[in-house]
Amino acid sequence: MIYLLLSVLSSSVIFVIFKLFERFKINTLQAIIFNYFFAFSAGMLVDRQPIDPLKVFSEDWFLGTFILGFMFIAVFYLAALTTQKSGLSVVSVATKMSVAIPVLFGIILYNESTGWIKIFGIILALVAVYLTSIKKKEGIKIKKRNLIFPLLVFFGSGIIDTTLKFLETSYVAEADVALFSSTIFAIAGIIGVCILIFQGIRGSLKLNFKNVIGGVALGIPNFGSIYFLVLALRTEGMESSTIFPLNNVAIVMISTFLGILLFKERMLPKNWIGILLAVASIILIATSEEWM
Repeated sequence: MIYLLLSVLSSSVIFVIFKLFERFKINTLQAIIFNYFFAFSAGMLVDRQPIDPLKVFSEDWFLGTFILGFMFIAVFYLAALTTQKSGLSVVSVATKMSVAIPVLFGIILYNESTGWIKIFGIILALVAVYLTSIKKKEGIKIKKRNLIFPLLVFFGSGIIDTTLKFLETSYVAEADVALFSSTIFAIAGIIGVCILIFQGIRGSLKLNFKNVIGGVALGIPNFGSIYFLVLALRTEGMESSTIFPLNNVAIVMISTFLGILLFKERMLPKNWIGILLAVASIILIATSEEWM
């Protein structure tokens, strides 16, 4: 459970850093690209082993890390488009609701438990995510022509979590968890640099040192969010269909409280109802196996 808590805390710190990006006018795309290299460096410090590229390329999980690296960049870009066209609340809901995909994956492929308490807890978690994420009284409004973007964010985020679970279970040795996590970030960073080069060729690239600083700040918690999540998935007695909803709903809950404490964000009554449902869903999901 400690690894899951550390993953949640790391992801919640990422939320705070993104909010600070807005305040200090940091280019989010550039900071995220730089962050991948610092996340990779953090992984190498944790791994404490000399890098052998030939070993990495020959690993059974390497193709999967390439796919994940590409998905990291793609989902971020789609999330940015969705924010511009439909608002931040839509992105938050699409990202967190995607937990349904890895949960179904774990239940179907790995025959994980499906007691009614657990199912009810997961449904409650999805409702909690929605209510907590919507910061406007009128709720979510999406134009039909823009519906494709949150749908792609939903499926992209779900595919990332599902692929992590599949690779962790099938191919990643315990000693390679840090190397596996670092490789994902290295590939995402390389793809990101290619994007910056393309922007430079087009003449639309403007580099600023503060974006590098933003990348440093983001890199360590970003690595932690993936590294500790993978370790949580490896915890004996903890099923992925339990871990993913607990992870997502806890991130939403803690991020909301940090928003109130640090940024004086205002809460609607339905947001508080969402928090209460989040607490209830965590209790139900975490204790579901005791009721079976």
